[in-house]
Amino acid sequence: MLIIPAIDLLNNEAVRLLQGDYDKKTVYSTMPEIMVKQFESDGASLIHIVDLNAAREGVSANQSTITNIKNNTSVKLELGGGIRSTENMKFYTDLGVDRFILGTVAVENIKVVEEGLRLYGEDRIVVGVDAKDGFVRTKGWETNSGIQYIEFLKTLHSIGVRHIIFTDISKDGMMLGPNFDVYSEILESFPDFKLIASGGVSSIEDLLALWDKTSGKLYGAIAGKAIYEGKLNLSEGISILKEKRIKK
Repeated sequence: MLIIPAIDLLNNEAVRLLQGDYDKKTVYSTMPEIMVKQFESDGASLIHIVDLNAAREGVSANQSTITNIKNNTSVKLELGGGIRSTENMKFYTDLGVDRFILGTVAVENIKVVEEGLRLYGEDRIVVGVDAKDGFVRTKGWETNSGIQYIEFLKTLHSIGVRHIIFTDISKDGMMLGPNFDVYSEILESFPDFKLIASGGVSSIEDLLALWDKTSGKLYGAIAGKAIYEGKLNLSEGISILKEKRIKK
């Protein structure tokens, strides 16, 4: 189980939105590449990046920052937000992005997911399933798709998707702990998913609880605000989970 630091980019700044609300943002850095360099120093091997401009508007405003991050670190990058075509995937491939997170397009045009799987393989295609009150949200969490998340997961599994990031929007940024039950439920239903937990991770205790409640079967857990605000020591968390993997 990996700890995956998250950076949300809005107008080339690292920010966090409260429950996806663009009007409720906190700016954590005007130089996100320096943050990623620190994450790498702490032992992170994969960074989760969301282009919030592209997620909302379909057009990126953060290419220069993404390039700076890639040029100044050796970590792998998974990137989401506004990736709605194989042309977008090609663009980000040329920037050095390792994994593509498909969200809105997976709901609205699943053929793009199928084509991505064909062109890039299952290990580079990640589908972000963002849910609130049991239903999948799209367009930067602002639109309720009307699709129950468990039904959506069944569809994704049937076409060959294996990497899933599941976000409980109600937990995101609230520092109240993850929704442990939902991750256990998903892994019981789809044991071959490489599932990443997102939303609510606020401490090492949360990470250990995620490990225990899923029997160490989670692929990873994304953490953002807790790292920024010193509630979760990244290097300590990575070390503890490494020991758990060795003992497993």
